[in-house]
Amino acid sequence: MCSNTTTKVFSRLATQVALVVGFLSAVTAAAHWDHAVDLDENYRLLWSINNQDITFEVQARTQGYVGLGFSTDGTIYGADIVIGWVDNGHVHFQDRHFKMNSNGEPHVDPSQDYILLLGYENATHTVLRFRRKLDTCDTAQDVPITNDTIRIIYMYHDRDPKNGAQAIGTLPDPTEAFKDSVPIFLTQRVNQVPIELDSRTRTLELRNKDVPIPQTDENLRWCTMFKLDQFVRKQHMIRYEPLIESRSNIPHLKHMVLYECQGSTPELEIMSREFGRSCMRAEKELLACNSIVAAWSRGSEGFTFPLEAGYPLDSYQARFYMMETHYTGFQSNSVDLTPRVDNSGLRLYYTTTLRKHDAGVLSVGIQPNWRHIIPPGQDRVLSEGHCIEECTQRAFPRPGINIFAVMMQTNHMGKQIRLRQVRQREELTPVAHDTNVDANYQEFRRLHTPVKALPGDRLIAECTYDSTSRKTIALGGYTSRDETCLVLSLYYPRQKELTSCHSIPSLPTVLHAVGINELAAGANPIRIASPPEIAGMTLEERLLTYDWRVNFNAFQYVIRKGAFKPLCWSARNTPIPGTDSIDAYAPNLTKIWRPMPTCSFNGAAGTPVSNGANGYNNYNGVNRFVTERDISLDWPPYEDERNNVIEGAAARSKSIRSSATGTSSSLATGLAAMSRMILFVIFINTVRLL
Repeated sequence: MCSNTTTKVFSRLATQVALVVGFLSAVTAAAHWDHAVDLDENYRLLWSINNQDITFEVQARTQGYVGLGFSTDGTIYGADIVIGWVDNGHVHFQDRHFKMNSNGEPHVDPSQDYILLLGYENATHTVLRFRRKLDTCDTAQDVPITNDTIRIIYMYHDRDPKNGAQAIGTLPDPTEAFKDSVPIFLTQRVNQVPIELDSRTRTLELRNKDVPIPQTDENLRWCTMFKLDQFVRKQHMIRYEPLIESRSNIPHLKHMVLYECQGSTPELEIMSREFGRSCMRAEKELLACNSIVAAWSRGSEGFTFPLEAGYPLDSYQARFYMMETHYTGFQSNSVDLTPRVDNSGLRLYYTTTLRKHDAGVLSVGIQPNWRHIIPPGQDRVLSEGHCIEECTQRAFPRPGINIFAVMMQTNHMGKQIRLRQVRQREELTPVAHDTNVDANYQEFRRLHTPVKALPGDRLIAECTYDSTSRKTIALGGYTSRDETCLVLSLYYPRQKELTSCHSIPSLPTVLHAVGINELAAGANPIRIASPPEIAGMTLEERLLTYDWRVNFNAFQYVIRKGAFKPLCWSARNTPIPGTDSIDAYAPNLTKIWRPMPTCSFNGAAGTPVSNGANGYNNYNGVNRFVTERDISLDWPPYEDERNNVIEGAAARSKSIRSSATGTSSSLATGLAAMSRMILFVIFINTVRLL
């Protein structure tokens, strides 16, 4: 009798426990992720943002420790990182940082600003889920997550530290565990919700054909031409996403860019019949293909257009498209040097159901030209490309255009870019701003809300460069060796009058900036006529021998305040009538925008802190992060689980016992508390039955 009762009790207990575990597992598995990227074939990162919090999940193919960190420059020095592992069912989780003189192993932070939500390992993978503030205000050890480009650093190793140790020297082979850094936007991204295909919505795959990945550590830029003549009626591209042939090829893919080509020249036709070629042998074709339609970089998920707009695909307007793919070769320390080919590309989603507006691309910046000069040896060189009022007045429709995404482009020395907007001599909040750009990361960033640009507005692409590593000047141009300053804006409704709105310093401005009064007429090479002390010197010699260290400030002043030539061009490469003879100048602003700081540590938490003569107040202890435009205009002038499935992973095999502390209002914490309560009730009922 007692035996039967006990059997029934434990049977009921087992049933109740199974129900609880099943419920919790179902809820956990249903966790939704806005974004997911594979950093390599063994490491997947998922994340979502909710107000001021960001939640991550790392899925790494290892049973050792894993790490996820954030760096401003791609190195470990000064980087912020979390390290975690599962040891006999116990989850160890630590907020760490690398010192500026680090030997490769991160130190545990005094302030633990990450909250562990979930951790487990199975037969193949270790999984960690955790949350942090976008800006923790721990300026000493944490890197804030903003709209700027950030470098993800990631680590994984096949062994765990012993006994959950935190001391330096206890993390197994941190240098070996460090895999790579990947530039990425964690904010201002599109949530790639699956699109249902039907008779009106279809896909088009544009793939490379058996491109050999370089066997050395050299790079390869590969260009493939596509002839799309099937769009006899206009259709709208509404999304694009990467087609990665193999996850093992991910480390060798830097970016893929799809360009729309103008015209139908014999060279484009011939190239479209090939399987592609090195872009070094396609420079003439590249000049005809200069309008970016789609861009993917490692870490990108693709891009989805807003519901009110689509990019027009119309074979009568453009039928040739060139895809440029940038490959990196095998590193010198690579173990597997098996020859590989790649067939990756882009998948375009398009529909016959036209949306309300055609989307267009407007390029704003400095015309690629030698007059764009970057002096050497300077930590801050400022260049500006103006889209002047006369051009937008003539081209933009009366209600204006709506900018919904931007791509910012510099080359090697670019550090910051912002797209400024001026209306009637008052500077509005920048359309977009990145204080930490990466020349190797090209992707459209989706603005939180579209920005209205009206006829008569001025748009300014402002680029900041660091040339301290150079001994000679850098010039603007089209090749990867040259510098550039361009912002590509996706907008609607599309207008055809203005596709590139650039400027370039006038020749007299450039000459005056480097101390030249007059050039000799008809001289080849170009020689200087005056002043007398440099007469007879060639222009090239003057630029190469100029004392930039002494004269840099004067040069910057003249270039920024002097006359420039606006270049307002249509898709047919013709100037807007009446704009090609204008001498323009920087605007004389009556109101200037200045960014608002995010954290203050003066005084007690929550106490308003005055910032002296500036006359503004700041609130301490408040994490301020705004992905949309803020309106701080009256400031003083600024001095110069995607289903949570791991491929090939077995079922969970170890329970969770977290070593992390801290309270949480999250779903995971709520579920944990609920499970403890339910199990406690089950235990009480079981005792009563016994």
